[in-house]
Amino acid sequence: MAHPYHHAVSSAKKWGGEPAEFEAIHAWFDESKAAFGDFRHRALRHHAFGIFECEQVFGSTLTLSTGRLVPVRVIGEQHVMEDCGRIPTVQDWLSSITAERWMNSPARLSRLLRGDADVW
Repeated sequence: MAHPYHHAVSSAKKWGGEPAEFEAIHAWFDESKAAFGDFRHRALRHHAFGIFECEQVFGSTLTLSTGRLVPVRVIGEQHVMEDCGRIPTVQDWLSSITAERWMNSPARLSRLLRGDADVW
């Protein structure tokens, strides 16, 4: 899936209602494209924890114009499954990151706490 709208069309086919009723949820998953324009943006929300975060943002259910209640969690699961083919964990994404020295530099913090003027 390339665009939140296409996910929304898929949701409407699955649960009824109109695509516009689902767009905000699907757009939320893909907001990170603004910061990183390729598939790696998915590491920020396309995982099990991201689905639970989505539920905290949008509530536990979405009420469609038809009156049907759809669990937000299953909408999130649909989005992630369509993009990733499965629901990865945060660990699945982060374990693929190669650690760099700058990612963990406690020496700078200790110099700052000592009052060294030229820390940065």
